[in-house]
Amino acid sequence: MRKVLAAKLHGIRVTEANLHYHGSITLDPHHCREAGIFPMEFVEIWNKNSGARISTYVILGEPGSRCCVLNGAAARTCQVGDQIIVCSATYVDEAQIVQLRPKILTFDRDNHVSDRMTYSVTRDGAERYCFEILGEEGEVKPIPLRTADSN
Repeated sequence: MRKVLAAKLHGIRVTEANLHYHGSITLDPHHCREAGIFPMEFVEIWNKNSGARISTYVILGEPGSRCCVLNGAAARTCQVGDQIIVCSATYVDEAQIVQLRPKILTFDRDNHVSDRMTYSVTRDGAERYCFEILGEEGEVKPIPLRTADSN
């Protein structure tokens, strides 16, 4: 079994940090449902501003609130306004990797969904793995290449 990406909220902004709560991350249930993240599911959180990485579980906030609240000890890893990446994972046999279609949501400054993508792994005629990012309409989106000169 391999641990692979199941869903991702990319660039969602922290709306609150609540140190005196029992723990976890509180997310808008609309965002979770669309991406495929479940309540009580463990997720990895990567802070794009500080580089901090933590693991915690999801609880659902107010529907439509666009909230992203780090609670308990997790509140020490982020500041309000920080962009974070929230990823859930699943375990699959190697043969199942081509059946997965993880949903990725990206966000604007106010935590509105700005883009919806799906990751796709296929195999070519030589049985090599190929990776594509698909847009909302199923079109292949170019994978941006980053170089030392890229901003």
